[in-house]
Amino acid sequence: MSNKLFAPLKTLQWVDRNLLIPNDYNPNKVSKENLKLLTQSILTNGWTLPLVVRPNMTIIDGFHRWTVSGEEPLLSLLDGKVPIVIVEHEDESGNIYGTVTHNRARGTHLLEPMKAIVKRLLDSGNTIHEVGKQLGMKPEEIFRLSDFSKEDFLTMMVGNDSSYSKAEFITKI
Repeated sequence: MSNKLFAPLKTLQWVDRNLLIPNDYNPNKVSKENLKLLTQSILTNGWTLPLVVRPNMTIIDGFHRWTVSGEEPLLSLLDGKVPIVIVEHEDESGNIYGTVTHNRARGTHLLEPMKAIVKRLLDSGNTIHEVGKQLGMKPEEIFRLSDFSKEDFLTMMVGNDSSYSKAEFITKI
């Protein structure tokens, strides 16, 4: 294997996040909900992916990780630092290719495997609240991905809380 492939990992370091500069061409946009999910992922799993930067500290990949690192609770927990690796490309085209390929290579989630994941998590005893928190899903989305009936799903949502009454259909006589 070429030493060129290992070069970025040899530069791994924690730096002050304020030293980094966002690039001016990133086509990837993330919703506020997914930024919350990214924060939750970091809190749950730890920081697993360093930001990829140029030698001048311009971000090639990791803009959204950098963004959430500047907000609480991550800002305090990370002491204002983020992990980086430095990548040197011959020209700006290489930087742009790096940004786009990092984003596109992450792929998308397919419906059937996501249904199986939700079912597996619920079957193993995870609550709807916990699945929603960890996967960034609202209860309605979890319901659509589960094979549970509406009644079973509502029972799972409220548990044994008897303060909820069963809805009734009332007609005029």
